[in-house]
Amino acid sequence: MTTSPGVRVAAIDVGTNTVLLTVAEARGGAVVPLTERAEITRLGRGVDASGRLDPAAIAETVRVLTAYAAEARALGASRIACVATSAARDASNGADFFAAALAQAGLSPAIISGDEEARLVWRSAWRDFGGPAGGPGAAGPLAVLDVGGGSTELSFGDGAAPRGRRSLQVGAVRLTERHVREDPISPATLVDLQSAARAALAPLGDLPGVAGLAAGRLIGVAGTVTTLASVVQALPVYDAERVHGSTLRLAEIDALVARLAALTVAARQRLPGMEPKRADVIVAGGVVVAEAMRRCGFDRLTVSDRGVRWGLVYDLLGA
Repeated sequence: MTTSPGVRVAAIDVGTNTVLLTVAEARGGAVVPLTERAEITRLGRGVDASGRLDPAAIAETVRVLTAYAAEARALGASRIACVATSAARDASNGADFFAAALAQAGLSPAIISGDEEARLVWRSAWRDFGGPAGGPGAAGPLAVLDVGGGSTELSFGDGAAPRGRRSLQVGAVRLTERHVREDPISPATLVDLQSAARAALAPLGDLPGVAGLAAGRLIGVAGTVTTLASVVQALPVYDAERVHGSTLRLAEIDALVARLAALTVAARQRLPGMEPKRADVIVAGGVVVAEAMRRCGFDRLTVSDRGVRWGLVYDLLGA
């Protein structure tokens, strides 16, 4: 740790589906979270088809950013890092979003590449699960799978920096908008989702070093994975302590995806553990997770409740 104890920073991750905030403090060599927030604003709705951000989605996202920035400043954050990922990368009118964020929230979100997104997620996962921190069973390489709304990133390695990573344009929102036109999802559409995800994720198998990853450990990051874990545990209220570090088996994910597909969105929303605003895209998200696991040879993953924002926190604090 290179900063003085008591330094406080904030990190905001603006994704295709969700906006997340972490305010943390450097305290005695440790990084201690002071507050964490997550709101689904779906900034990227419709971007895959139109190439543009929806004005209502921009307004809702900026409203959340304004509240987050105010909370971070009230908690004494000396620096606020704000990054935007897949939706903002892809949209032709991203400048509208950035201008509104600056005017209303006093923030200038930085667009980060898929590779940089993967690096930040890796930094967070390695600190929690890599090397000595991984505890028993942590021997072998570590792989990190980040399934977002618009993109999916895989990074892997056996040190503080990944030795391989890849970002692909497939995610829970993008796949849903391309293939789902019915409620509930028919068996034929579920097969279409699986085929499309398999095709989009095929390049993962061409990455040098991927073939040996299954000898190590897979960490799953972001809202799709944490929601699947929460539903499997039937949590009445989301509990990060019970989700973070839990295990999901591939067979368990396949069974849950099939069960969720057979339900209407309204019925999914009522399930214990389900984030209601994620109910319409969770099937596609679960399909991406399962197909990525199959492509890389994993039969289980460890769930991380952290991701890009925690990688940013560690960068800011020099952790």
